[in-house]
Amino acid sequence: MRVGEIAADVAPLRESREFRLLFAASALSMLGTALTSVAASLQVYDIGGSSLHVGMVNVVIAVSLCIGLLTGGVVADRADRRAVILSTRAGAAVVVLALAGNALMDRPQLWVIYLLAVAAGLVNGLGAPALMAVTPALVGRKHLAAAGALLTLTTQFGAMVGPTVAGIVAAGPGVATCYLLDAGGFAVGAVLLWRLPELRPERRVEESAGTPEGTPAGIPVGTAVPGTAEAGRADAGKAEEAAGHPLRDIADGLRHLRGQPVIRALMLVDLFAVLLAMPYALFPQIGERVFDGGPMTVGLLYSAPSVGAFLGAATSGWTGRVLRPGTALAAAAAGWGLAVAAFGASGVLWLALPLLAVAGYADTISEILRRALIQTYTPDHLQGRVGSLWLAQATAAPSAGNALAGLGTRLVAPGTVLVAGGAACAAVVGVVTAGSPELRNATLRSEHEAEPDHGHARETEPGKHGAPEPADIPEPVSGAVPEPVSRTERQDPDDRHQPV
Repeated sequence: MRVGEIAADVAPLRESREFRLLFAASALSMLGTALTSVAASLQVYDIGGSSLHVGMVNVVIAVSLCIGLLTGGVVADRADRRAVILSTRAGAAVVVLALAGNALMDRPQLWVIYLLAVAAGLVNGLGAPALMAVTPALVGRKHLAAAGALLTLTTQFGAMVGPTVAGIVAAGPGVATCYLLDAGGFAVGAVLLWRLPELRPERRVEESAGTPEGTPAGIPVGTAVPGTAEAGRADAGKAEEAAGHPLRDIADGLRHLRGQPVIRALMLVDLFAVLLAMPYALFPQIGERVFDGGPMTVGLLYSAPSVGAFLGAATSGWTGRVLRPGTALAAAAAGWGLAVAAFGASGVLWLALPLLAVAGYADTISEILRRALIQTYTPDHLQGRVGSLWLAQATAAPSAGNALAGLGTRLVAPGTVLVAGGAACAAVVGVVTAGSPELRNATLRSEHEAEPDHGHARETEPGKHGAPEPADIPEPVSGAVPEPVSRTERQDPDDRHQPV
């Protein structure tokens, strides 16, 4: 295999001016996120004198972020997504400037930081689904995996470089300067994103005669499935009734998630992977008691997965060409579990760090494929809502997994918790994948791309599950977006939230 086939595919950057703007703005945002996150943690600990306050601020952000994500998914499927992104970026900049103002006071107030944490979670939750939903329109279906990998690179770049820069700046000019640098990044990013065209969700009502061929496998014919002709007729009949009911819009996203077998299976894979094999909360205990180290050792444990994740994104060129992305996703998720289990059993630092890097690599490959499959099997009018549900799970589930791992250490040694959890993760992922032929047969390409037409109609053997048909993805925009036809709707973990 040639190097060009392994390295990250830069075709989205080469072919789409709009994606280049998004990529540059995301890189600035991720770096600023790291600056503000570290600065706020340092400031909260300095004011409150306790790690409890640092943890509670993160809990406040997570709760408000989930509320913002669910609301933002509805907004992203009703409004111009460009306008949503710009307005929420402006709101986030105001929050960061308020943090800087508080830090510059003679006596910074802790309650102000808590209040701004709520605001940061809400405003970034509102904007994240729109940011994720515009990617298919900017790059098209064939480049979804490559675009996801490039955006993941911006996240990992921020995670690796940002904390170091934040530490240097905080130790010198102070935490207020970190906040001001983040605000400056928002300003530059806003200028870049302002040049995007209008990005309204497609609102399409399809007419169908006979059996709906696009109905996903596992859904009875005649059921109104989002993204199919049946759904088009059902939604057309109640479009006026549904307008103005955000809870009903969220329910539509949930119905698509439950009714689309590929998305349902990959969400389960992701859920069990982070619930059963989440090691981060145990790093301080393992660093001190297993490896007889101090803060530097713990820092290495936290950094190792990011190194592997960066390498995974940088060598992800093959993900857009893999024939069975669902199977590859499951293998990566199982690999994450096995690497975590091996880390729990390692006992020595020189072996533990490479194993964590392998876990980070596997997790990034899984995330790239997961994002691409969700966007491929979700019609444009549902991208905001389905994306918000995935982002909400990606926010809440790791916290639950860390809590579960911490609880396990009350009963057994931390290494034992990770060995058992990692093995259980790999086993459950295997069971879910074995029970979902739709996930195993999923594709990132349309049927005519996947198999050349030789003039003969394909016959499907009765009882066999073929790959479910991907949802329609709009053609990439180039300077302007055609007027939508008619209908409503869905960063990484992807633009990620802006923690404070």
